[in-house]
This record gives sequence, structure tokens and C-alpha cells, in this order.
Amino acid sequence: QLVESGGSVVHAGGSLRLSCAVRGLAFIAFPLSWYRKTPGKEHDVVATISGNSASTNYADSVRGRFTISRDNAKNMVYLQMNMLKPEDTAMYFCNRGAPYIIPAWGEGTQVTVSS
Repeated sequence: QLVESGGSVVHAGGSLRLSCAVRGLAFIAFPLSWYRKTPGKEHDVVATISGNSASTNYADSVRGRFTISRDNAKNMVYLQMNMLKPEDTAMYFCNRGAPYIIPAWGEGTQVTVSS
């Protein structure tokens, strides 16, 4: 089970920290990713972190503004989002990184950035 939280309405330039609790799933061995989805579109990967946190990857649109991290002891993954832009508005989800994505997505957490 994947449970996301931390979304909110913020002004452009603001910050948010998203959290994801990974329950009942093998966690440590897999990369984890944050994805975002807008109506009518598929889940787009935003950031990915390796199992041991040694490597991270970011979409070009968020590189330098977002930071992904994980706490394997707590089965948690986080997304620190700074300098938010209106185009960051989306529902945000966590899941394993491709190609290990779990079909049962969580409910997500809504991030809305006002201009």
C-alpha cells in the first residue's frame, strides 16, 4: 500500500514537502519514484532514488528545484519541492521506479500552485 501526503495549495515560489508511506511491500531493494498526473494524462515520473540512496534522477522540468529522499528504516520516501511553479500543479503519487511499478497506485496528494 502506498499512502501519499503533504499536498496543499501554495503560491508560486513557495515550497512543499511530500511524504509517502510504503506499507506491506518490499521496499529496500527497489528504486522509488515520485510521479505526477494531470487530468487526461498518464503518470509522469518526476524523480527517482535508488534503493541505497546513492543515486537520484530528476525530470528536466524539476531538476534543481525538487529533491527526493528516502528513509529505509521508516519505509518512507519524500519529495522536497522548492520554487514551485503553476505548471507543477498536479496530483502527486509515489511508486516503485520503472520497471518495478506496482499496478495498485495510491490515492495521491494534490499540489496546486497559484500564480
